[in-house]
Amino acid sequence: MHYKLLSENHKYQRKELELKALLEITQAINENQSEAVLGDIFKFTCLVHLNIKSLLLYVSKEDGFEKKIAHGVKGKVPAYIPRDQVKDEKKSGQLRLELNAEFSFEELETYLPVYHKEKMLAILFLRRKDREEELDLNFTQALTNILVVALENKRFARKQLQQEVLNREISIASKVQQMLFPSKLPDEERLKAKVTYFPHSMVGGDYYDFIQQSEDISYFCIADVSGKGIAAALLMSNFQAALRTLLRSDANLPTIVKQLNYTLFDNTHGERFITFFLGKFNRKTRKLEYVNAGHNPPILCREDENEIELLEAGTTILGAFEELPFLEIGNRDLSADFTLHLYTDGLTETLDEEEREFGEDRLSGFVKDHLCIDPGDFHEKFLDVLKAFTGEVPLRDDLTLFSLRFK
Repeated sequence: MHYKLLSENHKYQRKELELKALLEITQAINENQSEAVLGDIFKFTCLVHLNIKSLLLYVSKEDGFEKKIAHGVKGKVPAYIPRDQVKDEKKSGQLRLELNAEFSFEELETYLPVYHKEKMLAILFLRRKDREEELDLNFTQALTNILVVALENKRFARKQLQQEVLNREISIASKVQQMLFPSKLPDEERLKAKVTYFPHSMVGGDYYDFIQQSEDISYFCIADVSGKGIAAALLMSNFQAALRTLLRSDANLPTIVKQLNYTLFDNTHGERFITFFLGKFNRKTRKLEYVNAGHNPPILCREDENEIELLEAGTTILGAFEELPFLEIGNRDLSADFTLHLYTDGLTETLDEEEREFGEDRLSGFVKDHLCIDPGDFHEKFLDVLKAFTGEVPLRDDLTLFSLRFK
């Protein structure tokens, strides 16, 4: 058990370092730093936050690959590799370089190709500090992809092709954002969860999470950041990292919400805000604690009652004030089985062909007609109703529905 806790702590620490690396490079991109500064920040984050000792980054040019970043490489490597000397076999994952005898990459342990569609944009060669220590190659590749796309953005901007580069940035940000959501939700007899998530664009401002802190304690949340696009997604990434850190510290709900508000206000100076709902359920005491920070009130369905309840107790939106003007922690004793439906306003504000909103009344009515059913069945039936309502009208905002059934 002690070994498992150490392993879990190590995993969390590694994720925190990865998120720190991500935020540093994306902040520099948002500040429109020069290519040289972006390269230095990328090199620094790889060497300090990731398990990388030496690296070599080649970036695609018109007819070859140019050496852009190098650190810790003792052997002689080319400053430029003509494209016809790079034999790339994407399907087999093999890369062959037809170099002159004076050049060698043997001291570098592995390589990561960076693609956009079928075109190779860059090649990152690297060597780990500790061969016993795991390196998250997917994250390293994603981080490299963000840097390379940023460099492409600058180069293409000079040629008036910013839109194409923006699409690439969004594609990469979407992949990184998916890493922040739970990879797996509980699907057991005592606890089942189901989520439906439709981002308005390739990157969204909605966030949901589930954290099983112990055998008895479960945390779950949903949030919606103001604005859209990459800026909103990055702010949500920072928010998620802060929340998970606070949950690991075993802080109580008032402390968590106050600290999240302070961190958000300190970062955005009141210019951006987040609506947020956080719940904590103790299976042993059957007690539900929650706080609603200006979010759409989740719907509680009790097995022993034929009614629904909206969970509204809490505070105002996070990030708007340096200190929260009021705070109320909601409490419910739930001895019987119950179901919770959390959602964002993209669901209730969905329009039909006559520009009428789906609305909270329709949602509450549907829940009343489908009390305490399996979350998977609930989502399937609800999506049929929502599709019939919207017809061919596209979404105008991110849409998230997160349902949990506790027995």
